[in-house]
Amino acid sequence: MSAPSQLETAAQGTDTKATRREWIGLLVLALPCLLIAMDMTVLHLAVPHLTASLNPTSDQLLWIVDIYGFFIAGSLITMGTLGDRIGRRKLLMIGAACFGAASVLAAFANTSEMLIFARGVLGVAGATLMPSTLSLIRNMFLNEKERSFAIAAWMTTFMAGTAAGPLLGGLVLSYFWWGAVFLLNVPVMVLLLLAAPVLLPEHRAEKFGRIDLPSAALSLTSILAIIYGVKVMAAYGVGPEALAAIVLGLLGTWVFIRRQRKLDDPLLDLGLLYQRTISVPIVIQTAAIFVGMAYFMFLSQSLQLVIGLTPVQAGMAMLPATVSGIVGSLGAPVLLGRFRPGSVMTGALVLTAFGFGLLSLPGAVDSLYILATGAAIFSLGITPVAMICTDMVVTAAPTDRTGSAAAMSETSAELGGALGIAVLGSVGTAIYRDAMLDTDLPANLSAGAIDALRSTLGGAVHALGDARFGLAGDVLLQARTAFSDGLQVISIICALLMVLSAIGTVIVLRNANVEADSSSDDDPDGGDTEIDPALQPAACAAGRVD
Repeated sequence: MSAPSQLETAAQGTDTKATRREWIGLLVLALPCLLIAMDMTVLHLAVPHLTASLNPTSDQLLWIVDIYGFFIAGSLITMGTLGDRIGRRKLLMIGAACFGAASVLAAFANTSEMLIFARGVLGVAGATLMPSTLSLIRNMFLNEKERSFAIAAWMTTFMAGTAAGPLLGGLVLSYFWWGAVFLLNVPVMVLLLLAAPVLLPEHRAEKFGRIDLPSAALSLTSILAIIYGVKVMAAYGVGPEALAAIVLGLLGTWVFIRRQRKLDDPLLDLGLLYQRTISVPIVIQTAAIFVGMAYFMFLSQSLQLVIGLTPVQAGMAMLPATVSGIVGSLGAPVLLGRFRPGSVMTGALVLTAFGFGLLSLPGAVDSLYILATGAAIFSLGITPVAMICTDMVVTAAPTDRTGSAAAMSETSAELGGALGIAVLGSVGTAIYRDAMLDTDLPANLSAGAIDALRSTLGGAVHALGDARFGLAGDVLLQARTAFSDGLQVISIICALLMVLSAIGTVIVLRNANVEADSSSDDDPDGGDTEIDPALQPAACAAGRVD
């Protein structure tokens, strides 16, 4: 199919309505997003089973669990730009085929090394799917309201996949071996490969050079090093290994940025960050994911280790937060039809801060109702922020750079989550360790048990699980109090960060439109260049539709 001219696209503007084909295509695009999110959590339940089968070392087990997320984050920028060059639908189909094949390999892995390799391939394949689906949505839905709803639905599938992963995984493990959890991916990917050529249009840039392989290698290694460093720091505290990885990653990032500025056809167009409707939403989204990911991790621990719920009960207690997050994501497009994006984001950030403020009240961590309510409130606020930020980033980017912009948005979310867990986790751990340092401990505890007890609440529960130890009840109560104090401080930090983000949104994005505002380096004052929304597509670089 021949491509419409830029002037025709500009004339159509935001009045072009999506047809039934686009809406069915959205359902197809939701499938890989659902599986990517499921694969983040589905393996957690299978860990005891695969450990008994493969007998991995502790280091191998960590790589089995973490390498998937590492390679998704590290490959996003390269894959987003690759989709702009070779075609987003083509890359989506290549990624789907690789994801399905790697799933079969993982399902029938008979060694730890084989499973680690398969999980790494799954991560790279997952990185091809995420920016491809988002950039295709940008090209399929030209109407502003429809596109906002489509992106909201796209984000909702991630939440649904995260929640469904443990449930489906538990069901599969009740009847089959541990590898069967990966076979859930195969029929979905086959369906995607059959439906994509029929329902999804092809989009790619008109003019692009070759992929700069050194830049791709720098991007992968730098992000991998940073995320690995913060993961190690979150698990074991500040140490030489974590610091060396982070320094190496930051150095690689610096070299990567300098290289992009010198290339005529860079892997990552840093000029996109000069637009305030791209750079500011990325920063705000990073802050929102920073607090959200970290707090949900602590919330799960609090429900089980402080309140004493079983894993199933804890999952049910977190269900209101999941539901409110879905409501917030799908409700954001309705609000965008009435108010400016900056106003909606400001209100959502204030609501998020209120939720964290409720969780910072004395005794909140000990109350199931306050925990569930506070989590539901901040989840209701965070999801519209993430949805609007994503919408602004991919819409403000030129049509031939939407894959690259989508990858930047997704990478910032991955880094925000990893940094939140590491930084806020370190704060909570420091408060806990300081409180437990001078605590009188039961006699006959081994040195290892004492170290575990003074490191984490989980270690204390495990070490004091035997009632024969004197003072066990008192020490466990002190440990839970220390954990609660740390979580209260974390809640205050999260609330303050959201308030600062709201203030920044008011100042910078108060009058910004999703499509209209951009800031160019051609403007010596760094001001905002206003573009008529109807003319925005014509102002972008040329795009091609097949």
